[in-house]
Amino acid sequence: MSLIQQHRRQLGTTPLCQALDVPRASFYRQQNRTTSTVAAMTRRRPEHALSQAEQQTVLATLHEPRFVDLAPPQVYAQLLEEGRYLCSIRTMYRLLTTCQEVRERRALASHPVYSKPELLATRPNEVWSWDITKLKGPAKWTYYYLYVILDIFSRYVVGWMIAARESATLAQRLIAETCAKQQIVADQLTLHADRGSSMKSKVVAQLLADLGVTKTHSRPHVSNDNPFSESQFKTMKYRPQFPERFGSIQDARAFGCTFFPWYNHQHRHSGLALYTPANVHYGRIEQVRQSRQAALDAAYHRHPNRFVRKPPQAALPPHAVWINPPNNPQKQPMN
Repeated sequence: MSLIQQHRRQLGTTPLCQALDVPRASFYRQQNRTTSTVAAMTRRRPEHALSQAEQQTVLATLHEPRFVDLAPPQVYAQLLEEGRYLCSIRTMYRLLTTCQEVRERRALASHPVYSKPELLATRPNEVWSWDITKLKGPAKWTYYYLYVILDIFSRYVVGWMIAARESATLAQRLIAETCAKQQIVADQLTLHADRGSSMKSKVVAQLLADLGVTKTHSRPHVSNDNPFSESQFKTMKYRPQFPERFGSIQDARAFGCTFFPWYNHQHRHSGLALYTPANVHYGRIEQVRQSRQAALDAAYHRHPNRFVRKPPQAALPPHAVWINPPNNPQKQPMN
């Protein structure tokens, strides 16, 4: 390339490229690149350019906690409203590009660290879980809201309500009525929920403080932190009688009046060794277990050869139920 550059005036660029078997496009491309590099090295710094100190000020501002996950146009507009002008939006982008921060500024944002809830229940009315789910109404985009409070030890639905809207005030009323019905005393109960607006509301928090009820919350976007409520909703929505849509709020409430008595008093729960939630909640396990054991004993005496290892024993529900057990002990069925 340098030989062509030296003799092109005397011999011409095209003959030299042909003689040296160098494509003319390659020669001109190399020449333009060299010219651009030299021009960049010799270009004077514009008088209006930001000084190093000013550039550092802009970057420090962009890194402030309130701006760290905002795009430059958002920062620019907010600064103007505060009576401050640091530089143009384009300059902000250029400075961020030098720091390789343009593409994923949101990743720089710091968020609170939420601890994993670890809750243990060894008897009824020790830990409740509550949640709200939507029920489809008669038309598109219409919903009814089902509030459910569940005892995690017995899986007994201690309180439920269907309303036309999600409301912290309605949730407060349901919780107060359910605590009164179950005769909850101060420092007896922990109430667990996700981080929905009603669950985090001030009116609910104040009620729980007045009742002496401890409140806990799931981590954001972690459904396993509230598994028993999620499982109960799934059981309900997979029932053959559960409709695609409810014709009215009265229809939805009528369904609840049928479903929840069935769930509490007839549903043999796989997580409770196939006892009903009501039997566990109200301490009727031993009576049912004796009846089952009598049937198993009779079967064993009739055909002992059919039971290879030992006489069969009627199973009992777990003595302890966890939300997020430490060291991940044996998983429990939820349904």
